[in-house]
Amino acid sequence: MKLLLLSNSRNPDGTYLQHALGAFEKISEQRKRAVFIPYAGVTISWDDYLNNVRQALAPVGIHVDGVHQSDDPIAAIQGADLILGGGGNTWRLLQLVRQNGLLEAIQAKVAADTPYIGWSAGSNLACPTIRTTNDMPIIDPKGFDALNLVPFQINAHYNNELPAGHQGETRSQRIAEFTRINPDMPVLGLPEGDWLEINGQQATLCGPKPAILFKEGAEPREINAGDISFLMAR
Repeated sequence: MKLLLLSNSRNPDGTYLQHALGAFEKISEQRKRAVFIPYAGVTISWDDYLNNVRQALAPVGIHVDGVHQSDDPIAAIQGADLILGGGGNTWRLLQLVRQNGLLEAIQAKVAADTPYIGWSAGSNLACPTIRTTNDMPIIDPKGFDALNLVPFQINAHYNNELPAGHQGETRSQRIAEFTRINPDMPVLGLPEGDWLEINGQQATLCGPKPAILFKEGAEPREINAGDISFLMAR
């Protein structure tokens, strides 16, 4: 199993996926034909979304087709050398992935050593469920269960800032609510600019910022870049 799971796609300077191009090149190896799942895009057309990804990955020689352009989305996934899950709204992403029968198809391809690369919502999709997404539930996906490629939850775009005067909960407080109800499921708060590289049972945190690990009964813990394979134990 080979996974690349990014917290975010766009950087503060406006560049798209460029902070992790080396990681894309590393995981793709000689695989250069990718199938992109744009379903999380709600306010952008899927063709425009596809073109953005194509332009971003062209420098590393990855050719990208859209699963939405295929008359048989399952066959498109089955024939992919790489599978890309884009960001946007996680609820919409899961709804359409499930509706098109792609959950099982992606799971089978990843089990057969086809790399899966996700960012933001696409990273949420790799988790056991999508219940730690930040996104508004704009549609009912008919269940929260996702790809279950990793045995922990990810909270993408993690930060714990609270705007002045805001009386709502912080991100950490919301994640603490999740772990209280789900004490056996850890959550990794993944800040923007960071990503996970997973190869089998080996997992590595990459990027400039520490991630935050949340577990019921323990204080949130900072984890710096490096080996985090302990999270892969099921």
